[in-house]
Amino acid sequence: MKKIYDGVQRFCAAHPRFGISNLMRVIVAGNVAVYVLMLLTQSNDVNALNFLTFNLHALLRGEVWRLVTFVFVPAYSSPFSLLISLYFYYWIGSTLERQWGTAKFNLYYFSGMLLTVLGAVLASLITGNYYLTVAGTNYVNLSMFFAFAVLFPNAQVLLFFIIPVKMKWLAYLDGALFAFDIISAVGRHNWGGVVLPIVALLNFAVFIWPEVHYLRQRTQYQASRKTVQFRQAQQQQARQQEQQGYHHKCAVCGKTDTDYPDMQFRYCSKCAGYHCFCQDHIFNHVHFTEE
Repeated sequence: MKKIYDGVQRFCAAHPRFGISNLMRVIVAGNVAVYVLMLLTQSNDVNALNFLTFNLHALLRGEVWRLVTFVFVPAYSSPFSLLISLYFYYWIGSTLERQWGTAKFNLYYFSGMLLTVLGAVLASLITGNYYLTVAGTNYVNLSMFFAFAVLFPNAQVLLFFIIPVKMKWLAYLDGALFAFDIISAVGRHNWGGVVLPIVALLNFAVFIWPEVHYLRQRTQYQASRKTVQFRQAQQQQARQQEQQGYHHKCAVCGKTDTDYPDMQFRYCSKCAGYHCFCQDHIFNHVHFTEE
């Protein structure tokens, strides 16, 4: 997974403009448009828009548009529930896009769509039911929600518009319900209910677990003994410099940026502590040690 994650990072760095900017706005607008069409057609034919959903039988008949259009099928028939759901996931998706950039967020969402389709195909092949249908982005949105909860665990939402709840607790609850549904599906021998959700959430494992590892490493580094010593020395030297009227002073020759304003000064990362050197000595000095 780490290699895939690193490949994604390199691709995003090389193609920062890849994807659709404000992708969640497109998804929300598509859901609203399809919901309006459903209201207009349900009196004549409740199945008029079934050509937008995905199933393996239709795909084998050449109806390839279903690979994309299933994401625009609303998950709720109630306008209030749909409005709350679209607003919530628009907020989450937009925040992730700002955090990751357009390219990475698009890859995350598209991979969620692809894995949902692959999960449906695999479940259809296992069960022999080629009419197993996927409509809406429940699993894609759940994967997106889990990613948001990992990156912003202390963000708060108002449950029932009243109770403030942190995202991490909602994620724990959703995770428990998700696991319960899979276990229940195993007990009922509903292998489609086991395969589809697991496969659909693989992008969470690919994108998020390596990032959690990197975040943990960075936190450990920031709290390491050497980093703490460096910061303490930095603060102490900053106080001394403020009293003495200069910002930088070479630890070898004693030149300061006040006496030599055109000279460049740098800090050595290999020295123990916080030591500054002028341009003549940054590469020509004996490194300080903890002793």
